[in-house]
Amino acid sequence: MKNFQCSCCNSLVFFEDKVCVQCQHALGFDPQSLAVWAVQPVEAGALPQSAGEAGGAVNALPAALLWQVVGGASGGSVPAGLFRFCRNGIDYGSCHFLVAVDDGDGFCASCRQTQVIPNLSVEGNLAAWTTIEDAKRRLYYTLAKLGLEAGVRGDVGVQTPVYEFMEDVPGEDPVMTGHASGLITINVAEADDAERVRRREDLHEPYRTLTGHFRHEVGHYYWDQFFLNDAQALEECRQVFGDERLDYGEALQQHYQNPKPDWQSAYISSYATAHPWEDWAETWAHYLHLMDLLETAASHQLAFATHGAQGVSAIQCQDPYEVMLQAEQADAGQQDQDITALLNQGMGVSLLLNNLNRSLGQDDAYPFALATPVLHKLGFIHNIVRRKTRGYQVELA
Repeated sequence: MKNFQCSCCNSLVFFEDKVCVQCQHALGFDPQSLAVWAVQPVEAGALPQSAGEAGGAVNALPAALLWQVVGGASGGSVPAGLFRFCRNGIDYGSCHFLVAVDDGDGFCASCRQTQVIPNLSVEGNLAAWTTIEDAKRRLYYTLAKLGLEAGVRGDVGVQTPVYEFMEDVPGEDPVMTGHASGLITINVAEADDAERVRRREDLHEPYRTLTGHFRHEVGHYYWDQFFLNDAQALEECRQVFGDERLDYGEALQQHYQNPKPDWQSAYISSYATAHPWEDWAETWAHYLHLMDLLETAASHQLAFATHGAQGVSAIQCQDPYEVMLQAEQADAGQQDQDITALLNQGMGVSLLLNNLNRSLGQDDAYPFALATPVLHKLGFIHNIVRRKTRGYQVELA
């Protein structure tokens, strides 16, 4: 994810920041412009006349809950109108997304997708739930940048998943993280670092994070959205990932009993070999990993050098969303885009990141290698996203 600048004082701020440390303005994230803005409360007497005439929605709210964007630092335009903070931010301090004052839903575009939350009276559940929602908001941002969040800069016709976050209850079946018919379930135990590490080691996984869980499970969701009602796209997907009609339960059982030893030659992970659905979801998750990684690197204007048999090559990281927009403008989305250069940049950044981690005595942050068949799968995902969101263009904030 890119870094942001405070719209009041132009200082560097980050996605999760709720207050600018330089000018002390409150910060809110606007899901429509996909940007962080400095905001200030609007006193009742200072309400614009048009706002006062808008009806009961404005008048029924306490003045302290009404906010407007503070701008002018960079000379650009700022969102007009009045906002509230998400109800979860007001009630629990757990969300800093903004909600337009005329929006009938008190929850923000991300939080309203959550249907079930854990029992917040249980010790530790509030912190766990907040951590999980933080990860989901990052997912929201990435999906919105790709044009996969309905209502962001125009509904492109792609529906969005819903979520439930639940805790294990003694005497009941354990909560299983997964996806079923548009519902993504996350066990709140995954928010506990120690528990997540224990599960990663028990399952012999090289990588396990909350963000990774969301990206994997939402991959299952978008497989349904992209292919269930598109026979041509489904056949293309089968050519790349295999036939999903293979019995899923038997495939998983076979995987756990006799995992493929040579998975690195054609898959992103061992689990991806279990079934075509898991290959898609695992590869989808890594597509989102790399898009986010590259946007972050480009935001920092990162350049690095690679050393090989041909000598030293200097690489300047590109914002993947800018590259997508340029491709759309060049061919109106009619041609598949070759993202080999972007993937090479992503792997270069991951190598740099891993080496930096090793210098600090830490494990590799991205312990994966991309074989040529995996690169092909990532390219397919990139272009099916472009095809399914055709007509949507990323606006550069």
